[in-house]
Amino acid sequence: MCPQKIALLTDSCADLAPAVAEENHIYVVPLRILCADGEYSDGVDICGADIYQRLRAGELPQTSLPAGEQIEKLLRQIVMDGYDGVIAVMLSGGLSGTYNLVRLIAEECRGMLPIRVFDSVSGSLGMGMTLLQAAEDIRNGMGWEELTERRIPQLIAGSHPYFSVDTLEYLQKGGRIGKVTATAGTLLQIKPIITFAADGQLQSIAKVRGRHQVIDKLVAMTVKSCGEHKRYNLAVANGGAPAEMEIVRQRLTEALPNYDHIWEGEIDGTLSVYIGDGVLGAAVQVLD
Repeated sequence: MCPQKIALLTDSCADLAPAVAEENHIYVVPLRILCADGEYSDGVDICGADIYQRLRAGELPQTSLPAGEQIEKLLRQIVMDGYDGVIAVMLSGGLSGTYNLVRLIAEECRGMLPIRVFDSVSGSLGMGMTLLQAAEDIRNGMGWEELTERRIPQLIAGSHPYFSVDTLEYLQKGGRIGKVTATAGTLLQIKPIITFAADGQLQSIAKVRGRHQVIDKLVAMTVKSCGEHKRYNLAVANGGAPAEMEIVRQRLTEALPNYDHIWEGEIDGTLSVYIGDGVLGAAVQVLD
């Protein structure tokens, strides 16, 4: 029997503000961040701004998977809240073991309630867009089978996020560099544009010089990914660059005015450990 009341579960790398997560009945398990003065829970008692300060002071925090007991506790809470099925969309398995951890715990908790766990093959914008669209689909009456067999895979495959980072230094130091190649272009103001490769690792797909070209490139790549699609969602994000994010938002909505939704987010603490501040992001999610 298919679940009738469906909850959504994700991790803190989806960059959903607490009010947005609550409004959309999305349960969030925080990743852990290990700092010089102790352990913190991402989005609970530490955020991106805190990480930027630590990085500038020369500290390099470490990240860790959510605690297994915390995931189990959250699943019990979902049952207590009256849900009889869970769809989980987690941080890219190419960057973190969170997806695999949740998948294993879901198998152990099968007697509790049906759980389907998806690898977002993304982070931040891609995850957030998929969850918010899924929440709308649930409100509109979409059922378990359609969501799990068709809709969620379609949303994941149709999400195209792009990010500009000021430096690849932290990705390199943190061992999350994947296909991204470190560059010595700092003095030339070379800014890499990164996205997620098919295996879920980060991939550098362009390099531009200066912030104006960053914004131009983010918008151009997002428009290109939208192609001829007529229905789509948009999203923008920033890490310590809210004013520039507004410029990206304005440029993006001028170029792609027929969006169903546009969402915005602030980069979480976990991802900030690896990408630092001065981050801008733009994404499109095709729906047709």
